[in-house]
Amino acid sequence: MFLDVMRKKIIIWLWVLLFLLLGGGVLAFWAIAKGYIGYMPDLQQLENPVNKFASQVISSDGHVLGTWSYTRANRVFVNYGDIAPSTVQALVATEDVRFYEHSGIDLRALMRAVLKRGLLRQKNAGGGSTITQQLAKQVYSSQASSVEERLSQKPIEWVIAVQLERLYTKDEIITMYLNYFDFLHNAVGLKSAAKTYFNKEPKALTVNESALLIGLCKNPSYYNPVRFPERALSRRNTVLAQMLKAGYLTQQEVDSLAAQPIELDFHRVDHKEGEATYLREHLRTMLMAKRPERSNYASWQNQKYYEDSLAWETDPLYGWCNKNKKKDGSYYNIYTDGLKVFTTIDSRMQHYAEESMSEHVTGYLQPLFAAERRGKANAPYGANISIEKARQDLQRAVRQSERYVAMKRNGASEAEIEKAFATPVEMSLYSPRGDIDTTMTPLDSIRYTKGFLRSGFVCMDTHTGAVKAYVGGINFRHFQYDMAGVGRRQVGSTIKPYLYTLAMENGWSPCDVAPNVQRTYQVAGGRTWTPRNGSRARYGEMVTLKWGLAQSNNWISAYLMSQLSPTAFVRLLHEFGIQNQDIHPSMSLCLGPCDISVLEMVSAYTAFPNKGIRLSPMFVTRIEDADGNVVAEFSPRMHEVISEESACKMIVLMRGVIDGGTGSRMRGRYGITAPMGGKTGTTNDNSDGWFIGYTPSLAFGAWVGGDERDIHFNSMAYGQGAAASLPICAKFLQKVFADRSLDYNQNESFDLPAGFDPCAVTDNVETYEEIDESVGLDELFISE
Repeated sequence: MFLDVMRKKIIIWLWVLLFLLLGGGVLAFWAIAKGYIGYMPDLQQLENPVNKFASQVISSDGHVLGTWSYTRANRVFVNYGDIAPSTVQALVATEDVRFYEHSGIDLRALMRAVLKRGLLRQKNAGGGSTITQQLAKQVYSSQASSVEERLSQKPIEWVIAVQLERLYTKDEIITMYLNYFDFLHNAVGLKSAAKTYFNKEPKALTVNESALLIGLCKNPSYYNPVRFPERALSRRNTVLAQMLKAGYLTQQEVDSLAAQPIELDFHRVDHKEGEATYLREHLRTMLMAKRPERSNYASWQNQKYYEDSLAWETDPLYGWCNKNKKKDGSYYNIYTDGLKVFTTIDSRMQHYAEESMSEHVTGYLQPLFAAERRGKANAPYGANISIEKARQDLQRAVRQSERYVAMKRNGASEAEIEKAFATPVEMSLYSPRGDIDTTMTPLDSIRYTKGFLRSGFVCMDTHTGAVKAYVGGINFRHFQYDMAGVGRRQVGSTIKPYLYTLAMENGWSPCDVAPNVQRTYQVAGGRTWTPRNGSRARYGEMVTLKWGLAQSNNWISAYLMSQLSPTAFVRLLHEFGIQNQDIHPSMSLCLGPCDISVLEMVSAYTAFPNKGIRLSPMFVTRIEDADGNVVAEFSPRMHEVISEESACKMIVLMRGVIDGGTGSRMRGRYGITAPMGGKTGTTNDNSDGWFIGYTPSLAFGAWVGGDERDIHFNSMAYGQGAAASLPICAKFLQKVFADRSLDYNQNESFDLPAGFDPCAVTDNVETYEEIDESVGLDELFISE
């Protein structure tokens, strides 16, 4: 009797306990759902769980050049219809075989996990989390620091999973999961993973490739196919076996697939690698720029503040993200909003530009430069630089290095820093044949790195201003300073066309004559200036301006400047789009001692083939949001600089440079027959080599030099603009004209008015013989 009573009481208490547990569980889940316990995202977040996507940079011919994201997580959205069926099958078979049967929580799998993993400690019993729960974990749960914290997260994820199942279809949940998963190597999401591991789109993945990627879902680091191919192979075959078990594959198919090795086409995703790296960085800084405030600039950054302020007011692309708001009232962000930025860059022309620079600078000039420096105590500096001056330049570079700044910030003494820079350490350094791992002192690494030539190249369409190719250096990973649109160097004789333009605007013609003699001029402060020239050809004769520009004759340029106004010349330079505010009117300005960027020069030269109207560089045509809506469109920006008549006269003058002057290598050595105007430029000691040119449809320019002015070729045969920079443009044009898929050819003509006579007196037009530039025709002397 007593036992029966006790049994009834125990049963009652068990029922009470069960109801309490159930009630407590219901209450707990209600509290979680309401956000009273733990973190529960609001409805808007649940409806947009994967809303942070990398923005894509897309070329004018539809090629994805790269992406931007906060953490370099290269997450690019893919739609369900663009996912290979084998990928979905592999995911379901491996991670959640009853995915299409449950509503977010698989009770059978959960109980199995509790019994086998929790009670029986069977590590291979499988997990109890559904795909939906895993999605909830990836999106909303932070990294747990302990087992207890992870257990506390589970109930919250269950509630979120149920909510997600109510809001989304199964296909949408699969899509979100694959878009969010981190497949390593900066490949977040299936689209990036397919590109990174196999260089293809998700829809093109084979069954084996799908199985390999889904195998990473268990533990990406452990089954990394790049580092641990055997583990990855075993895991891939396990996924294939699960697909067989789920009925997606036959035994014969599994046997055949499992026998195949892993075949990767691996391309590490990195913002410092890939195509158009300098262009992508240039666009990133432009789009995300904020309204300039003087207090955010150093005292010596007046020029930078001026440029940024001008760009903010006049360039719609500059600071676009911080000028425009989304529907929710917040500003756009290229790192999280999944924008598509459609650029003017043509991926084929971009490739040709990068290839041309690599062939000429890295493949040809660099070995010659290294040979000049080999065994020299002052290397990598020029022969005219003393050992003491080289040491001072190197020490200045040390003080500007990140290592020095960091050590100084942490309180290290000069003696400690000097010792650190003299102590060998392991490091990875650039080489033309690929990065090298070595042991070297930081001081020697700076000397080594400074031994590489730098370069910049830009190509623009002369009708729209569209930037078709943009290369800021030889390797963005190691040399991130952009020498196309950011860096400025002395332009040498490439400034002369602007001076001749001023003369044309003042009534001169290409056939007007000037004395080809060396003169001494009175300059500011009662001083005198006697410019020199690299050649004495036709000395003492009256020569035409066309001859003077073709030969890059300094005496003719100085004579023109003496007949014109240096102040008017500076004003004209600014009208051409030259933003350097430190250009001061002087006689020697006619020889190009001022610093200008390649981008500014190429943009300025568009005024010549475009009837006197300069085109500002246009990088982007439109921007779309993540839903495909066009949120911005950009049009060409034009500025009338000179008259159409002067522009036509300048075409005649500058064609003389190419057809028989300092740019004649374009014809004779490289076989370019397209009508072309241009100008070479070389500064003192061969510190800067320039070439800027244009055809009826394209304007282009290149610069080659050292990291600093004291690093240069000793020989003008290699350091002058015609030898250092012109070949980059020539090789680029060869490739562009040879590509039938591009709408550019050598049969175009400049659009000159019918019956146009640049000289009025045709008898004065002269013809020229090809000249040897190695004698220094284009050398620049600016001593006063």
